[in-house]
Amino acid sequence: MNFVVAATYDNYIDAHLALGNLLSEDINCWLKDENTIAVHPGLINAIGGIKLMVAAPQIGRAVEILRTTKQQFQEQNPCPNCGSTNVEYITTPRKSSTWLATFISMVRFGGAQMAVDKVYHCFDCGFEFEDPETKKEAP
Repeated sequence: MNFVVAATYDNYIDAHLALGNLLSEDINCWLKDENTIAVHPGLINAIGGIKLMVAAPQIGRAVEILRTTKQQFQEQNPCPNCGSTNVEYITTPRKSSTWLATFISMVRFGGAQMAVDKVYHCFDCGFEFEDPETKKEAP
């Protein structure tokens, strides 16, 4: 059977949530490169993330399920600044302390992966916040 990529993820938790969601809808799917990322997280960008593979005949339905799930989450968690639902959970390495820690680690240990923060980002107004439940701004 032919499998195609339905989505990619930068962490195994989101990948497994999506996998479970599709499996509960009787979609034939599996995760590609999950074990590689689990053993060596630094390779995530090099190999293109964890890929959610779906049987080719079911790809349309799978993509629609993933889109609907994402849309439902966004509608329940709008931006606290402007009310937009165009919000996503992103990785951001912007803090100066993160850059400094990475530099020190590189000098001291000969290389290190940059530590990152994950925040909710509104793509309409640019506001970032930590948790939709507490609605507090990211540091």
